[in-house]
Amino acid sequence: MRQRLSSEPDRYRGRRRVPTPPRSRYAAVVTTAFVGAGIVALGANALPDAKSVSPSVLDELRQASVASQDAADRADSADRADRDERPGGVDATQQDTWLLPLHGYDFKSPYGVRFGKLHTGVDLVAPEGTPYQAIHAGTVTKAGWFGGYGYAVIVKHADGSEAIYGHSSAVTVKEGQQVKAGDQLGLVGNTGHSYGSHLHLEVHVNGQPLDPVPWLVDRGVDIKLEIEAAYSDVAAS
Repeated sequence: MRQRLSSEPDRYRGRRRVPTPPRSRYAAVVTTAFVGAGIVALGANALPDAKSVSPSVLDELRQASVASQDAADRADSADRADRDERPGGVDATQQDTWLLPLHGYDFKSPYGVRFGKLHTGVDLVAPEGTPYQAIHAGTVTKAGWFGGYGYAVIVKHADGSEAIYGHSSAVTVKEGQQVKAGDQLGLVGNTGHSYGSHLHLEVHVNGQPLDPVPWLVDRGVDIKLEIEAAYSDVAAS
């Protein structure tokens, strides 16, 4: 900062300095100081100012910047692809992948008649707030309050079947959203007609509920034993 000489008028006293706008990213700052009749350049390693170099040098600088950005974009794309890859080398984007809706649960209340009424799904007991995920790729057709199901998510799969995830404490998707197997849909809760924190899972085919246990076993998922064939096959190989 330049020191104000005592002979200068006080016209700047009390005024706020207006910051100067940043210079172009292709220009380097060159600080000069006048010593006698000569000019001493400070910062000998600084790049030249964009206004004082030939167009060819500027082109080289721009090309280097573009090449660097392209490399960063390729690295980011590779990182996203790696995040999409499920543990054990299973790609969750495959349309035929079926997965468990969550892990570390207690299997309770199977499909069947209970208290004189048909319990049309299975209950997976887990702490409130536990994230749950899509068992298969599809389109979210319901995301919100759904009567006795409380906060629920319904996903329609390409084969026409539907999965209902009920009693959520919160849903994290929107209606019309496309999801992959393994994408988070919501959080386990105790909303609607529920008597404890759990995920209620139903499977409907042709509009009718059916026992999800044998149906998922046919697709490589044993929800009672908490086994996913997608992982067991990889582990065995």
